[in-house]
Amino acid sequence: MSDMRLIVAGAGGRMGRALIRAISETPGAVVTGALEAPGSELLGQDAGVLAGLPASGVELSCDLWSLSKDADGILDFTVPAATIANVAIAAQRGLVHVIGTTGLSASDNAVIRSVTSQAIVVQSGNMSLGVNLLAALVKQVAKSLDEDFDIEIIEMHHKAKIDAPSGTAYLLGQAAAEGRGIDLAQRSVRARDGYTGPRNPGDIGFATLRGGTVTGDHSVIFAGPYERIELAHKAEDRMIFARGALKAAMWARDKKPGFYTMTDVLGIS
Repeated sequence: MSDMRLIVAGAGGRMGRALIRAISETPGAVVTGALEAPGSELLGQDAGVLAGLPASGVELSCDLWSLSKDADGILDFTVPAATIANVAIAAQRGLVHVIGTTGLSASDNAVIRSVTSQAIVVQSGNMSLGVNLLAALVKQVAKSLDEDFDIEIIEMHHKAKIDAPSGTAYLLGQAAAEGRGIDLAQRSVRARDGYTGPRNPGDIGFATLRGGTVTGDHSVIFAGPYERIELAHKAEDRMIFARGALKAAMWARDKKPGFYTMTDVLGIS
């Protein structure tokens, strides 16, 4: 099979550069396009050079329609508005669309789902193997323990992160909610301040920390009577997310149109 030709969306950002490096290290994959926002000062620059590699001849562009003419897939870790703008073009072109963007609203996710009858979409709040295995464990523990065990999710990221709670925290919260058989939107507590009263049994709490250069730390605490179970994951380099996204793209290349997650990619659904 020929190399998978991939577009990196947000190619000038930290994750975009990590994705370009990951592709350069992976046999069977090649960067065919680098997408950036209109007006970016990085437009026209070489994607390889920006990623700390030799010049690749692929320049950053804001024209996804042109870039996608000869592509097989797009790796998209951007912002919600950009991802939603990319969805329609990726679907029209028949690209595999790997979405790691976080902060998406319910309506954004509905738009993404709407194209999956004709497009291949792999979406996850976190693309790493470790986090997705952690989510599977969280679901099982939540299913095994009753409401005597309160669930709290703590996450910390670098000070430049713009959404909260993180997509990974939400992924873990959703896993816990599925294990308990409850609706996360109805039972999550995102903030506590002032006189809150006692904790409601069965709620899933979130705490968000921001500071420094932390790539991503996540803990899920099951706090019961006189004992606690803590499950944790600490990310040390963005390359774990980049390699996971690339694995997802190559896995999805020959799949039928539909909506997939990393649990499908890893075979742990």
